Amino acid sequence: MDAAKAFGIVVRRLRKEAGLSQELLAEKAYLRRTYISILELGDQQPSLSTIIKVAEGLSMPAHELIAQVEVMISSE
Repeated sequence: MDAAKAFGIVVRRLRKEAGLSQELLAEKAYLRRTYISILELGDQQPSLSTIIKVAEGLSMPAHELIAQVEVMISSE
């Protein structure tokens, strides 16, 4: 699986588990809601700074977010 697609799947799952809308996650991560949507669809590969912002918005360390993406990629 493509890393961008895996990142999107993981972010969407974590966001929903946290009970956050795309808008609220975007606000917490200092990003635009449309960009969260683009990331969740796997249409764009996030930069390192974006990964850190999204992780902070999800109240988790970036390395945990990346670890879950790695698991998603390796399970394919």
